[in-house]
Parts: sequence; C-alpha cells; structure tokens
Amino acid sequence: MAGHSHAANIARRKGAQDIKRGKIFTKIAREIIVAAKGGPDINFNAKLRAVVMKARKEGMAKDRIDAAIAKGSGTGVQENYESVRYEGYGAGGVAIIVDALTDNRNRTASDLRSVFTKNSGNMGESGSVGFMFDHVGIIEYPAEKILEDAMLDAAIEAGAENCETANGIHTITTAFETLGAVRDALAQKFGDASAAKHTFIAKITAPATGDDLEALMELIEALEDNDDVQEVYSNVEISDADAQKLSA
Repeated sequence: MAGHSHAANIARRKGAQDIKRGKIFTKIAREIIVAAKGGPDINFNAKLRAVVMKARKEGMAKDRIDAAIAKGSGTGVQENYESVRYEGYGAGGVAIIVDALTDNRNRTASDLRSVFTKNSGNMGESGSVGFMFDHVGIIEYPAEKILEDAMLDAAIEAGAENCETANGIHTITTAFETLGAVRDALAQKFGDASAAKHTFIAKITAPATGDDLEALMELIEALEDNDDVQEVYSNVEISDADAQKLSA
C-alpha cells in the first residue's frame, strides 16, 4: 500500500506542476499576443523578441508561440487583451500592485476583488499604493560571459541608472521611459538580454511576520494563480529567519 501511496503522491505532484506550467504558458501567450501588435517579426519588434525568448526559456512549444503571434498580429483568430493595473493592501498593511492582461475588465476586477477579500486584504482605488513604489526598467544578463566592468561601462554608456552583479546575474536598472533604448543599446554589444521588463521597486516597506505573513503569502499565491494576472508586486519586508522558512 505504501508503494501505491507514493505513486499517487507523485502523480498528484506532477498534476499540480502541469497545471502550474499550463498557467505560465497561458500568461506568456497573452504577453506575446499584446507584443505582436507591434509587428510579427521578432527581428524588428524588440518587445516581441524578448517575450518569445522568455517563452522558449520556459519550454513553450513553437506552434503555440506562432499561434499567439498570429493572433496578435491579425493573421490568426483574434484575441484582444488590454493592460490593467489594480492596487490594494494585504494583511499587515502591506501594499500590493497587480498587473493583468484581460479581455474583460469587469470580470477581472470582480475576480481580484474577491481574491483580496478572501485572503485578509482589500482592493483599493487606483493610486492608493502606487506612491510607495518606483516604476523602473530592469534588464538582466548572465554574468558568466560578460565581465562586470565591461557590463558596468556599457550600461553607463547606454544611459542606465544602475548596474549590479550578484548571484551570477548582471542587473541593470533604467528609468521607466528608457528601458527600450538601453535594452537595444546593450543588445548591440552583448546580444539579447535574458530578461528586460518594467517592474516596481518599493520605496516604503512594510514588515510582516507570523499570521500576517502567512495570510499575505496566501493572497499573493491566489493572485498569481489567476490567469489574467501577469505580475504581483508588494512592499513587504521579510526577516531573514522568515525568508528561510518560506524557502524551505
């Protein structure tokens, strides 16, 4: 019986992983559809090229990538998504920003409001927490093939605001408006980045621990599980001890 139980546990775990993988592909497909509106050729559409590279890295099938490009560029079955942003609070007063791509704003707003409410949070008005964050661009390159000084010099020349190297990754920070220009300048020297995207960095942090931290993690997980949600940002400050527990 123990063997059967072990096999069942493996099957359930694999099923959960497959579901999670499927959700990742769904989210990336939407990104591709939106990016492809700027043109279907990745050689002339840097935004699309970055998302396609992300899809390939995740192991997304070529035919699914091609289908998403066709939908976005108007040569396939049409699917129209728009970017929407929601703001709110989680347990302990932690600020949360949610970026989504949706074909039905009313459905998405209703679903996410319900997620906030069920997980000890509440969704606020636009701008209610945005002032606590800086909206910036982030570009990443693997450090193994590019010397730190060479990356730093190139980033400064390209107009980046900062460049840090840690854990085998060069992370270049840009102003929100200059992400595309810096990304393209660096690509001319080093090839395409492993990642290039806009993100939010907290200016004001809020500590969370114990029950508040547990509820917050459940809220973030539930938000990320929604197909419409692309990114979830928070200003939570977690102690080293709690961080180790979460990663265990």
